[in-house]
Amino acid sequence: MTGSTAAVEAPKSLPEKDRVALKWVNKSSGWLDALGFTWLVPLLKMAAGDSRSEQMKELRQVLLIPMLGISIFLLAWAFLAPRVTTSLGAIPGPVQVVQQAGALWEDHKRERQKEVAFYERQEVRNQKLIDAGKSDKVKHRNYTGKPTYIDQIFTSIFTVGFGFLIATVIAVPLGIASGLSKTVNSAINPLIQIFKPVSPLAWLPIVTMVVSALYINVNDAFPKSMVISAITVTLCSMWPTLINTALGVASVDKDLTNVSKVLRLSTWKTITKLVLPSALPLIFTGLRLSLGVGWMVLIAAEMLAQNPGLGKFVWDEFQNGSSQSLAKIMVAVLTIGLIGFLLDRVMYALQRAFTFSSHR
Repeated sequence: MTGSTAAVEAPKSLPEKDRVALKWVNKSSGWLDALGFTWLVPLLKMAAGDSRSEQMKELRQVLLIPMLGISIFLLAWAFLAPRVTTSLGAIPGPVQVVQQAGALWEDHKRERQKEVAFYERQEVRNQKLIDAGKSDKVKHRNYTGKPTYIDQIFTSIFTVGFGFLIATVIAVPLGIASGLSKTVNSAINPLIQIFKPVSPLAWLPIVTMVVSALYINVNDAFPKSMVISAITVTLCSMWPTLINTALGVASVDKDLTNVSKVLRLSTWKTITKLVLPSALPLIFTGLRLSLGVGWMVLIAAEMLAQNPGLGKFVWDEFQNGSSQSLAKIMVAVLTIGLIGFLLDRVMYALQRAFTFSSHR
């Protein structure tokens, strides 16, 4: 929808200033769509002097109807939630969830204030020791307070990014080899079909035992539980990238490969100059799918591996069983959904930046 509107030329009847503005909006519409701001395009076009009636139709489609859907959902949630009673009380409605989101943010700010106060006290104490000529007794300790909800969000994003990076490094070269060689494809295709449907709950015990046996010298930046979660994400999320990369490489125009043979290009140059540019749209489609799968897998992996993150937060609140637990779990569910959406938008923006395709 947006891709078609981006190509529309500015009407010649408009003043020159408005035509330039409208031309800029048309060029930017693809990027606004990629970043999830499609609804801004008709507003900007109206501001630039484009047809108000046409842009209102577009605005209704991309903003008003989605907002109506969200409003109906919120009203249904607010109406039905109090009527469902659980062992922890009634299901919280939107208001209670928003209140708990605010409480989690306030808790984060208090924890950060405690951290600042801790380091200030440590600095004063160390300075007194230095002034007293006891520099050998100066100690620098790291703050060990509990991770807040915001901290756990960033932990989850870091973990899924780490697992996704490993998956990409493995899947893209294998996919290229599979797309270029029928022999390689025949060799790895059965493995893909066997391992692709395996649940993260099945991988997790195996990964836990292997990591526990091999990862002995634990790095503070990569705790064992985080490595377990990341590798589980890798094993579950690599398949869409591998399959789409192989399909993209195998679909490269044969004339291009014939050109490489005529020019006697090396295998490396053939891949980097001819194969990859043509296969990038499908590769990025695989990467978007892999990141989405990895984000879903991560929550289950964090629950079982007890790696600090959103999954562990949900599990801890479920085990806690307080009157606010359900509302906090719903905050986490909404956070997981929003982050998943943002990650997909980031990958789509990267796809637009590195490929010539403007379509999903």
